[in-house]
Amino acid sequence: MLDRLELRADETVLDAGCGEGRVTQLLLERLPRGHVVAVDASPAMVEHAREVLGERATVLQADLAELRLDEPVDAAFSNAVFHWVLDHERLFARLYDALRPDGRLVAQCGGAGNVERFLRTLDRVALRAPFAEPLAGFRRPWNFASPEATAERLRTAGFDEVSTWLDPAPTTPDEPLAFLRTVCLGHHLELLAPDLHDRFVQAVAEEAGEPLEIDYVRLNIDAVRSSP
Repeated sequence: MLDRLELRADETVLDAGCGEGRVTQLLLERLPRGHVVAVDASPAMVEHAREVLGERATVLQADLAELRLDEPVDAAFSNAVFHWVLDHERLFARLYDALRPDGRLVAQCGGAGNVERFLRTLDRVALRAPFAEPLAGFRRPWNFASPEATAERLRTAGFDEVSTWLDPAPTTPDEPLAFLRTVCLGHHLELLAPDLHDRFVQAVAEEAGEPLEIDYVRLNIDAVRSSP
């Protein structure tokens, strides 16, 4: 993904959804004379990123769908974040406003078909006792958009040179139980009593079978803010 973002090394780049700053550090390596504006909605992530990134990055806590920067940036980058934003029309409008004319957006997130097989497995387990009652009100907090719908939304926001495509990226984790707990099942575990956490993770692992394969599908986004 970083290779898709061509840089002179002196730009200011927005990292839209920086998390703890791991990918932001890789971005900074490509900007020896530049700067990064790193944004995340989580206070804990922002605090950690500030400690890790130091003075070469301005780290802000903000909802990307409500993002407003004091100064526009030369480029925007995002990794594995946009599918957590439900309103993509508003997201792309805010990113458009954050960019200078001819500024480039390069992003990747979960796309149409992402984890469909895994979600069917998860839904079967979620219907069983003792998980069914506490999980009855669960609503999926993500938006896995198609390339076609995403391209239309980007153009509506004002972007040119739009390119969107899907990449299947199935993953077989080395430590399946830990991966399920920390990466896949967090939103479900929040609704379950602590004494059910291990049982739920184990039940999902058994239903999925061995080896555990997560059927990720990545949506790639390249676009340029149009000139005035």
